[in-house]
Amino acid sequence: MEQLLETVRAFDGVLELAPAEGSVFPEIAWGDHFFYYAPDGRVPEREQPYATIVTKNYPDDALCDLDHPDRWRVNMHVGAGAFVELTGESPRSTAKLWDYTATDTVLPHPLYRAQGWVAITNLGVRTYALATRLLHRAHDDAKRRALRRSTGSSTG
Repeated sequence: MEQLLETVRAFDGVLELAPAEGSVFPEIAWGDHFFYYAPDGRVPEREQPYATIVTKNYPDDALCDLDHPDRWRVNMHVGAGAFVELTGESPRSTAKLWDYTATDTVLPHPLYRAQGWVAITNLGVRTYALATRLLHRAHDDAKRRALRRSTGSSTG
């Protein structure tokens, strides 16, 4: 996970929120990481993170079994087209049965598949390079959206 964090932290204009114990963020988020394109260092008001790394189950998100030691999951917004390429399914279709406890495997995000998110628990040899490319693309997409909003342009 540290290697992946170093990679994402090197992206231009990245803002990482990493809530820690005792911070103003809810306890459930402590130890997790949330990534935005925000070169001004401020969390965008109307933008979700383009990627997250979570280290534990959340109340409605326990299928990946992250409460066991040394389990973590990277979540990335990839959009509908890439989602289909990666999973063989449309993000809004009824999901086939997936083994969400699998590691080093690209899976539809257990909760946010309809929004074009994928997840990988415990990246390894099979998925590290792919995840890095997907994170770069998600970052670049967030950057394009931010630049489009700042110029008021509807193209891009």
